[in-house]
Amino acid sequence: MAQGLQLSQRMSLSQVLAPQLQQSLALLQAPTLELKALVEQELQQNPLLEEVSTMEVDQNEKIDRGEEDTNNSADPTEPPADVNFDPATEKPSNEPVDDFQAEFDKLLQLDQEWRDHFSQSNTAGKHTAEDEEKRQFMFDSLVVGISLQENLIEQVRTSDLTPEQRPIADMIIGNIDDRGYLQSNIDELAFSTNIPAEQITEVLKVIQSFHPTGVGARDIRECLMIQLQRAEKTETLEYTIIDQYMEALGKRRLPEIARGLGITVEEAQKAVARIAQLEPCPGRDFLPDNQQYILPEVFVQKSGDEFVVTNNNDQIPHLRISNTYKDLMSQAESSSEVREYIREKIRAGKFLIKSLHQRQQTILNIGTEIVKRQAEFMEKGVAFLKPMTMVQVAEVVGVHETTVSRAVSGKYIQTPQGIFEMKYFFTSGIKTSSGVGMSNTSVKDMINEMISKESPAKPLSDEELVKMVAEKGVVIARRTIAKYRSELNILPSHLRKVY
Repeated sequence: MAQGLQLSQRMSLSQVLAPQLQQSLALLQAPTLELKALVEQELQQNPLLEEVSTMEVDQNEKIDRGEEDTNNSADPTEPPADVNFDPATEKPSNEPVDDFQAEFDKLLQLDQEWRDHFSQSNTAGKHTAEDEEKRQFMFDSLVVGISLQENLIEQVRTSDLTPEQRPIADMIIGNIDDRGYLQSNIDELAFSTNIPAEQITEVLKVIQSFHPTGVGARDIRECLMIQLQRAEKTETLEYTIIDQYMEALGKRRLPEIARGLGITVEEAQKAVARIAQLEPCPGRDFLPDNQQYILPEVFVQKSGDEFVVTNNNDQIPHLRISNTYKDLMSQAESSSEVREYIREKIRAGKFLIKSLHQRQQTILNIGTEIVKRQAEFMEKGVAFLKPMTMVQVAEVVGVHETTVSRAVSGKYIQTPQGIFEMKYFFTSGIKTSSGVGMSNTSVKDMINEMISKESPAKPLSDEELVKMVAEKGVVIARRTIAKYRSELNILPSHLRKVY
């Protein structure tokens, strides 16, 4: 048979999410900062939508707690009840073709419902002009940090490098990663740039004199040695250990180091402790992770004997349909294409507002159930965290398990015990001897506390940890202890031993 390219056709059935459903899922899953970006994108695409400032809402809306939304448990993955979509056309199936007045009356009612809901759930209280000024000052005071590469390039400009050497410096800096290490060796750089290796080495030495100390090193050994050289400690015991016994140091073979240098194990131990104070990651201060901000989605506060759960509505964009539609309504001479465009944008705006409403209510319902099941944790701490699954919460809230998973993804909750990711509370459990379930997170915390109190000269083995945990009523296997210890990034006992 001759070989060649052929075209063929095939028919198949597949399920595809409607655009409105995809948008609703995206809003539900997005954390607050991403949600703002999504809403801003929608504001640019939909001219009938406008954002209402917090101060305007506070000044114009009154709290009416007798008109709370009774559809709190609605699954946000479903289209809103007041927007009746025809699955075949994704257009309202029962509304008049040109009855704009009825359409706009619905919009006014929906706009008022959304404002009332915001007023009822707003926990920030009334915002004065002074509060708004303080908030703006805080945002204006945030300084955007520079990257490690930008910092090094700035130092090149003020260095003694010649104009011929500066392009070489820029090339070397381009090969330094965010941790501060040079990712390519000299021979590779010389081969790819046709620059003599001697010139590259000469410029690299200058870069290694820049701040932060240790930047431009090719491995951790060179990084630590540069730091000691800059501190004028080349004649010290720790410099010799790094230079000659780096492999043994990495495996904490202190007796081997002591025998090789003719010193006691105690002297080697003290030198290793001084080495531990050096910085193995020179670019740490410039890593982007240090500039991330967390905005809790849910707040938990104790009021009397109960815990009160509230949304962070202060950071959620508040939208409404613009009043400019009234002018468009009066223009009877508008073409059918214009009317259809306006109607489509109105439907999209209504769906977005309702989806935001349902997002907030779903997250609030899930947060409330978490606090209800983890009341002891809120009161006493991690040791009292109970096993909990998403299925259990989904059954109470009235949504699907996948909806709970999307709702808690990347979201944080501020509790009396601190700020935690909402997924933190969903853990499997271990039954104690008394038959009470205990979260595996609580068991890990117990193991971590035991190891923190052990003797450095005689660290606890996994078998000893099994016995100690059993004394507290938790019976688990040694391999489970080893698994939890590994997840806590704790070394085995023979590597934790200090001679």
